[in-house]
Parts: sequence; C-alpha cells; structure tokens
Amino acid sequence: MLQVFSMPVGFLEFDSRLFFPQDEQGEQITIPVPSYLITHPKGNVVFDTGVHCSCIDDAKGRLGDIADAFAPRAKPGEEIVSQLAKFKLTPDDITYVVNSHFHFDHAGGNEFFPHSTFLVQKNELEASKDPVLREKAFFDPQDYDHNLNYQAVDGELDIFDDGTLVLLPTHGHTPGHQSLRIRITKGTDIVVTADACYTQRNMDENMLPSIAYDTDEMYRSLGTLRDLRDKKGATILYGHDPAQWQQVKHAPEPLA
Repeated sequence: MLQVFSMPVGFLEFDSRLFFPQDEQGEQITIPVPSYLITHPKGNVVFDTGVHCSCIDDAKGRLGDIADAFAPRAKPGEEIVSQLAKFKLTPDDITYVVNSHFHFDHAGGNEFFPHSTFLVQKNELEASKDPVLREKAFFDPQDYDHNLNYQAVDGELDIFDDGTLVLLPTHGHTPGHQSLRIRITKGTDIVVTADACYTQRNMDENMLPSIAYDTDEMYRSLGTLRDLRDKKGATILYGHDPAQWQQVKHAPEPLA
C-alpha cells in the first residue's frame, strides 16, 4: 500500500526577504525543513535527508558562516534517522533516497544511507564535482561527498515503472533540482516541489527567492508546477511553507 508521511528534519530561522526579495522590509521567520517517506510495495523511498543532526548542538561547527544567515532551530529528534525510527525503520530499510538538490538542508543526512540508491539529476551530480559550479550553486561536499550509490537521472524518471512516483526536472534553483509527483490514486496527485517553490506566495505571485542558480530556468520550473496545480488539479506541497506546515498531517500519521 502506498502511503506518504511528512517528517520534520530541521527548522531554519532567517530574514523573510531571502524568500520574498520584493518586500521592502523583512522579518525573522522560522521555516520547516521537510522530508517525506513514501512506502511502496516495491520499496521505501525517502525524499530529501534534511539538515545534518550535528546542527542541533553545533550549527556553526557544521555550517560555518552560513549558520549566521540560516540559523538552525531543530530540536533533538528532528532529524532523519530519528524520524524513521517512528516507523521502526532504519536507513538500511530505505531502497531509494531522492535528493531534490544538494543544499545543506536537503542532503545533510545523506551519509546515513550507505545501502540505499540515491536518485539525483545528472546536472546536479556534474555540478557537484566541478569546483566553479559547486561554489556558484552553494554546494558543500560534506553533505554529499561520501561513498554512496548515486544514480544519475536525466529528466523524468518513473521510479517503480508504475506511474506512482515520478521525478520531475525542475532546474533553476540549482543546476539539477528535481521535484516529485506522487499518484495516490488515479486523478489524485501530490507534487513535492522542494526548493523549486518555497511557499504558496512564491507561486501565486510568480516571485523567485534570492537564491537562484539560473533565474530563467527557475521561472520555467515554477510555471510547470503552477500548471500542475491550476490546470491538472494536483495538490502542491511547497518546499518550506510555514503556513502549510501547520495544516498538513505529520508522521507518524500519514499525509495521504
């Protein structure tokens, strides 16, 4: 039986203008860092691994100066291994890990999945190995540069070849950002955007955040996601929307 669970794997506090650069004045906001567990008859899938657990006690030691701009606010238990334990699962029980992209709040827990297959867009993997592109994209090798089984994905990928879990290329925020469409039943789709769209406001106002590797590409990706919502009727799970986070169900209760 396919089920979807929303798990907190970190919280970050920062100036809201990083999300909404058109605002004249910002405010300090705290945003969720979600991961998703999808149970499927052919295997368990984790979408994003969140902030590294060491940030709970020593964010500066893990992140360096970036911790000043994006201050981690997670509590013990709000990291990926503890969240999986709610289901009596360990990382060894996860068949596939999907990294939407390689930023610290989406790939920080990668190292804990040595026996899983990681599905990452080819553009993202290539950029992560190039020192110039890596710096431009704000990648930190300590998040992903481990002895892990990375499988390059080029465009869309139907993970289990049954239409239930389909990776969607939504490049722009980073060179190879990707989102995930989950088909619960025919005509009932959930789309996990990750950082291709931080919040509903970003989508409604067609507003890109401050961090964009390729703005033209990110606008195209945002438009694709908006069409899935407005024309196809998909339910959108925005990447870091505090208001939506308060409304959806969280593990161990299924989101769907």
